[in-house]
Amino acid sequence: MYLTTVLGNLLIITLIQLDSHLHTPMYFFLSNLSFSDLCFSSVTMPKLLKNMQSQLPSIPYAGCLAQMYFFLFFGDLESFLLVAMAYDRYVAICSPLHYTSIMSPQLCVCLVVLSWVLTTFHALLHTLLMARLSFCGDNVIPHFFCDMSALLKLACSDTSINELVIFVTGGIILVIPFLLIIVSYARIVSSILKAPSARGIHRVFSTCGSHLSVVSLFYGTVIGLYLCPSANNSTVKETVMSLMYTVVTPMLNPFIYSLRNRDMKGALGRVICKNISFCP
Repeated sequence: MYLTTVLGNLLIITLIQLDSHLHTPMYFFLSNLSFSDLCFSSVTMPKLLKNMQSQLPSIPYAGCLAQMYFFLFFGDLESFLLVAMAYDRYVAICSPLHYTSIMSPQLCVCLVVLSWVLTTFHALLHTLLMARLSFCGDNVIPHFFCDMSALLKLACSDTSINELVIFVTGGIILVIPFLLIIVSYARIVSSILKAPSARGIHRVFSTCGSHLSVVSLFYGTVIGLYLCPSANNSTVKETVMSLMYTVVTPMLNPFIYSLRNRDMKGALGRVICKNISFCP
């Protein structure tokens, strides 16, 4: 699964870079999303694979904090990039005549840079708050990576500030982006229903279907795990839910975007043809 994730996302990034037809705002955001997925999976999977082969699976304290930082960083980055992609689809469908002027290269770069800056500070905040805690009891993490909730259960000092910050920033990083995405697609559906046509409905599904699939997979498990915790959740259940958005989603994204996207299939064909001497 990890190898599929790496190869699939690298393929998307390579195709977008090599094919000039894909040098558009949507694919600019998609290349950044693929990079984020690649790194997001790489934060946890290599260590997990190593621990599966080890007799004494372990991680140093500094390595644990570093893993938590980059896990939060790339997880948050994916959340913001999904919002940018939803806004891009909203403008493309609801204001097609103004699309080029609204989604300018400057705006696209600003949205990506802003996403990187916000995620840097958010991940650093949680890492510093975690570093101030004392871990004087059991040092066995009931998880396959250094997850915040799992580490807080091991702390023997007061974790109320950490829990408050998780709740507050979780609303900003997860709930608000999720609501913005829902609003964007609600506006898209509303604009199509005002003048319903088979072509318009097909356009919505072909343009937005893949994006909505990714949004459902990612936000469904993350919000259910962190913002709607249940006392009935067992360690196994939480681990499985975590595997869904850390392993399964990054692996499925390349399939969702490439198999359901005519432009990506065309780009793959053109790139292959360019590298075959007998192909016109």
